[in-house]
Amino acid sequence: MPEQEERKQQLNAITGPPRDLTNVSRAVLRSEQAKRWTKRYRTEVAASSSSLLSTVVAYPLDSVKTRLQAYKFNSFSDCVRHTYQTEGLHGFWRGVWSPLASITLVRTVSFSIYQRSKYTIDDWIYQATGSSPLVIANTKGAWPTLSTISCFGLAGATAGATITAIACPFELTKLSAQISVLMADRNDGCKQNDAIRKSYQNLGTFKTAQNLVRHRGWTGLYSGFHLHLLRDSIGTGIYFVTYESVKQILANARGTSPTHPLAVVIAGGLCGLVSWACIFPIDTAKSIYQRNCLVGGKDKQTRPKIQFLNPRMYRGLGVSMSRSCVVNAIFFTAFEFTKKRINYMEVDEELLRRHDEGVD
Repeated sequence: MPEQEERKQQLNAITGPPRDLTNVSRAVLRSEQAKRWTKRYRTEVAASSSSLLSTVVAYPLDSVKTRLQAYKFNSFSDCVRHTYQTEGLHGFWRGVWSPLASITLVRTVSFSIYQRSKYTIDDWIYQATGSSPLVIANTKGAWPTLSTISCFGLAGATAGATITAIACPFELTKLSAQISVLMADRNDGCKQNDAIRKSYQNLGTFKTAQNLVRHRGWTGLYSGFHLHLLRDSIGTGIYFVTYESVKQILANARGTSPTHPLAVVIAGGLCGLVSWACIFPIDTAKSIYQRNCLVGGKDKQTRPKIQFLNPRMYRGLGVSMSRSCVVNAIFFTAFEFTKKRINYMEVDEELLRRHDEGVD
């Protein structure tokens, strides 16, 4: 057909003559397909890889934080010394495989949900007010407003509430691994459950889950779900509001991009500090309740009160905030760096298009 031939000639004038796909190795095609897939899912790829790095580096602080919340120690150094003397260096990374899997999955899903929720909520606010929070957040010289805070907070709360269903069983098995030695050594007035307490000692993630199911049924994997849901909904909302707002403020103050390395490090560190400071009593109540469920077998446990003015509920706060600051500074630095590197990747779309047309 003359018209079809003319269109081909016009296309070739723009893209160059068609490449002979028989001379293109499968390795090259797979490489280009992998690049296209990576660019399409750059948020998920960046979140998962950054999460692995930050989790491994800061896990010992999380382990000490859980011990301080669940049991009484004289100080941070006392807890560290006791852990090293009774469990060795390995004790600080006890149970790390569960959070490596769960936190990576949770962060990846959380960031994916957050990104989608953010644009959905932005659309709702734009339709209601005629102003886009995301446009404001990315406008040079603009500062955080009620609409940007609402957009980021609601999107974060949505992500936090959604991922609780995935995270709760993993976090429960992680907590069990972190305090299993302490549970076995300290009866806490529950001598009738000695066998149950000691049955969790030195178990891996899968065997811990099996033990929970044996003692508390399948619902035992979601012990403390209500507190976990409350913590993550509020905490994740505050987390993203702080991160996005601080980035915006620093960018305007310095006249730089919101993804400037210094802005990312500071915003990443602060978002962890602020969120933990706000929700720590909820997290402590969750840790105590889950510990009681572990040592109590099938017995029904009373829910600890969330007391924001009780100093006991803030035991381990300093460790947790330090850990969170380190984790999130590392995470967001790696996250933004990885996303930039992915965005800079060049994909041979013309080659892939011709390959796809050949397949079809």
